[in-house]
Amino acid sequence: MNSEVQLALWIAQPVLQLCVGAVLYWRKLHRAFPIFFIYLCSQLVTFAVTFPFFKWGSYSHFFYAFWICQAVSLIIGFKVIHEIFLDVFRPYHTLKDLGSVLFKWAALVMLLVAGVVAAASTAGEQDPLLQAVLTVQRCVRVIQCGLILFLLVFAKYLGVSRRQHSFGIALGFGSFASVELLMVALLSSGHITTATVSRMNTLAYDAAILIWLGYALLKSPARDASAAC
Repeated sequence: MNSEVQLALWIAQPVLQLCVGAVLYWRKLHRAFPIFFIYLCSQLVTFAVTFPFFKWGSYSHFFYAFWICQAVSLIIGFKVIHEIFLDVFRPYHTLKDLGSVLFKWAALVMLLVAGVVAAASTAGEQDPLLQAVLTVQRCVRVIQCGLILFLLVFAKYLGVSRRQHSFGIALGFGSFASVELLMVALLSSGHITTATVSRMNTLAYDAAILIWLGYALLKSPARDASAAC
């Protein structure tokens, strides 16, 4: 029964993502957040590619299709963080330019770390591709958690309303990232099983998509210009 529920929650993801994408397009928000819109579209493609392998293909085909799609998703997800950062710091040109440089260096460092981890893997350990993707994934999740914490603390001083679309996108990613990192920690300590991790991550991602849908339907308030003075 649990596997059937988890399968239903997984199938619900592309349906909800399609709703979010449709609302973004309808409200012309895809022009303000083009990378996030591309991310949603890429998730639909990921489901269309991996689901047939899961249901009717071999496990090895599903494994490689899933993790290759995950690698692409992480790249786009990292660009979404940059897009949110640029939107938040739009009135602060110096900080925006500095942030762009820092994001480029962060991306380079993550790729180097992933490459070292993959190269250092020995026979009998996890697949090098999987280790590299997992390393980058955890780095991106930490950045996503940091971004939403930063916005929660400094939103008032930056003139960013918690009803703003960029805040909602960050909240969705940050909440999912927090759950995923917590599950990784609990799994490493032996407190939960892999099945529980998978179930909780699926639920957390569904919740993140619902957050995005709610914010897409909200009318974003005007930016507080006085905070930038």
